[in-house]
Amino acid sequence: MNTTTQELLPLPEHLRFASEPAASAGAVIQGECYRFTVLTPALIRMEYSPKGGFEDRATQMVMNRKFPVPDFRVTDLGNRLEIMTDRLQLTYDKAPFSRHGLSVKVRNESGHLLSAWHYGDEVQDLGGTARTLDNADGAIPLEPGLLSLAGYTVIDDSRSLLLEADGTVQQREQDGLDLYLFGYGHEYLKCLKDFYRLCGSTPLLPRYALGNWWSRYYRYSEEEYMSLIERFGQERVPFSVAVMDMDWHLVDIDPKYGSGWTGYTWNRELFPDPQRFLTWLHGRGLRVTLNVHPADGVRAFEEPYLAIAAELGMDPEQGEAVEFDITDPQFLQAYFKFLHHPLEEEGVDFWWIDWQQGGMTKVPGLDPLWMLNHYHYLDSGRRGKRRLTFSRYAGLGSHRYPVGFSGDTIITWESLDFQPYFTATASNSGYGWWSHDIGGHMGGYLDDELALRWVQFGVFSPLLRLHSSASPFNSKEPWRFNRIAGEAMKDSLRLRHRLLPYLYTMNRYASREGLPLVQPMYYHHAEQREAYGVPNQYYFGTELIACPITQPVHSKTGVAEFKAWLPEGLWTDFFSGRVYDGGRRLSLYRTLEQIPVLAKAGAIVPMADLSGYTSAVDNPQQLEVRVVAGADGQFQLWEDAGDTAEDLDGNWCVTGMALAWGQAGQSAVFTIQPAQGNIAVVPERRSWKLVFMGCAETEVTVQAGGGAAVAAETKYNEASHTLTVTVPELEVTEELTVTLTTARVAVNRVEEEVFALLNHAQIRFDHKEQIYRLVKENAGPAAALAALASLELEPALYGAICEIVTARL
Repeated sequence: MNTTTQELLPLPEHLRFASEPAASAGAVIQGECYRFTVLTPALIRMEYSPKGGFEDRATQMVMNRKFPVPDFRVTDLGNRLEIMTDRLQLTYDKAPFSRHGLSVKVRNESGHLLSAWHYGDEVQDLGGTARTLDNADGAIPLEPGLLSLAGYTVIDDSRSLLLEADGTVQQREQDGLDLYLFGYGHEYLKCLKDFYRLCGSTPLLPRYALGNWWSRYYRYSEEEYMSLIERFGQERVPFSVAVMDMDWHLVDIDPKYGSGWTGYTWNRELFPDPQRFLTWLHGRGLRVTLNVHPADGVRAFEEPYLAIAAELGMDPEQGEAVEFDITDPQFLQAYFKFLHHPLEEEGVDFWWIDWQQGGMTKVPGLDPLWMLNHYHYLDSGRRGKRRLTFSRYAGLGSHRYPVGFSGDTIITWESLDFQPYFTATASNSGYGWWSHDIGGHMGGYLDDELALRWVQFGVFSPLLRLHSSASPFNSKEPWRFNRIAGEAMKDSLRLRHRLLPYLYTMNRYASREGLPLVQPMYYHHAEQREAYGVPNQYYFGTELIACPITQPVHSKTGVAEFKAWLPEGLWTDFFSGRVYDGGRRLSLYRTLEQIPVLAKAGAIVPMADLSGYTSAVDNPQQLEVRVVAGADGQFQLWEDAGDTAEDLDGNWCVTGMALAWGQAGQSAVFTIQPAQGNIAVVPERRSWKLVFMGCAETEVTVQAGGGAAVAAETKYNEASHTLTVTVPELEVTEELTVTLTTARVAVNRVEEEVFALLNHAQIRFDHKEQIYRLVKENAGPAAALAALASLELEPALYGAICEIVTARL
């Protein structure tokens, strides 16, 4: 390879990551061999170098150390140094870091001592995430995260490589230690926010990424793939991303070239006119990603071989493979120029970087996966669209390169049961955008119920991407399953697209505010022990709690159990409308068609009204807004064009919504404020379907603008406690006010719900009659449950009845 031209080929500007790696001088306390940088009152950098060399460049993890200088006090006692903030007290003996010489006391937000760290202590954190779920059949070990019950954690950045201003990556020249102590107590979200400031924010995803992705490791032809997409349209099942696994390129190659995993040449037997095929997909609203395994470089059979070999100073006549070397700047630029950019010109929107590279490069310590993620993400912005890549996790800082591909799981209940916990806990590493193989990838067994539950979880996970192996018996089209499971799958996939307005607002919060879409319960209830005991339960955005069911239904009751904990307050089931009192642990039971998703009182959830079917992910003209009774609430619906290159304030349109619930018996008022900001990105007029959940029936008045009455259709559903107010199209700049004459939370229909449960239970008829009679005859939950206890019912049946009877205490 001609190395002399490397100096003449600096990396282009778009392959350089913006950073501010040098800290403010006022935050630094430095000695001959040590340096401490007080970044915040709870975050301190601790460096030790025997040669006195310290690093101010960006690293693979850290991008920005330019924090406002916080208040702190330094006391130098000669042979001992003390640094004090209102949260940390660091003591250091000015010698090489040791357990007896370096310690930090951590105080909580109230100023009380929470714990103490000594150098070398092993931190018992709350877990982070993992590189991959490849071959996982249940739980796997997790890498450390940023949060702990002890109130601190320490991240070692000593071996991280350096990012130069010119975009290249370099080894550290100095040996030493480079540690970051996060001492935020139980202020978990504050810790995450400062981590994002230190390491770079989570980028804003393009809107289409939040819709459904179709993916399968399968040798599709153009005709088969097009037919499949048309069938989805006929079934009214929307998709926004088409994923082409590795068979898009040549895989059956002469063994002298090696394996067929790496490839950049279309298989024209399957896709005779790739650009025509990609244009067809785009015409149906789909974005396209192709799978690549770059490990084997470029072999002589590839269409781009002659051009890239010549570019790199090789003799193409020799047929020598162009070696994959991501550390070589010349190869890096040729890699994009000849292998990826031409395919992008044909219509490829972003790349799925699959994993065959191993963990070694010519630069010791440099992980090729990290470098591929870094440069592919940067290069994806070359065409003026929002940056996006699809690859595996490569350590802390990987949140800068969304989205994550979690790998090839085994199709079992054990795999599904691990994924909600795995997804929520990944937020402890700042990694909020995992994309799982929904339904599992390979092995395992066919279980229609398992497949359905996985899709239901997928709706309430960061990304929903159906995927499976090449087995002719293993695919995720809903019509391949039994009728009940198939129809419920379709409904779930439609729901995901209906949730896009809510999801996209949470996308902005993740990027702007450091709030991951999926958050463990302890983020908001850190001092409540119960919040740590529900690993599969999590907040899904600001308004909802998701409890994905990961166990089979009980054969006799037809319901499956989720052991939940509800925080204080009122909670309403997002699907059934049942109202619950919080502040307790309880088991939730659901049939195949639903999982428990609970909305807090006062929650406001904007959705797309897809009653007129569309697979488009644009800002909708018909909006449905779920409004949950019982408390005041506010929500801001954020919208932009969905795929702008930069996330600028001027891109956004915001529509404020507010519920003033008022006192019991008084009126409640829900207001949709005029759209503000860049209203060019939303339709000029919108219709509104306002669904008030968990409320009693009442009269309604609707007004627009300055108080003009609006003719609206109202309908009350007694079974689900929902009052639906349908408002015809109005200008988005008009204010809309809906007044409920009497604000009352609905009373659960206990007898009717128990009857419905018993009606489907596979038990003796006389037993059903006896249970139902006891529920009707005993006033109050305690009396009913005491009477039922004497029957010695099966636990699942008794638990399901308990849930209904005691939902309101």
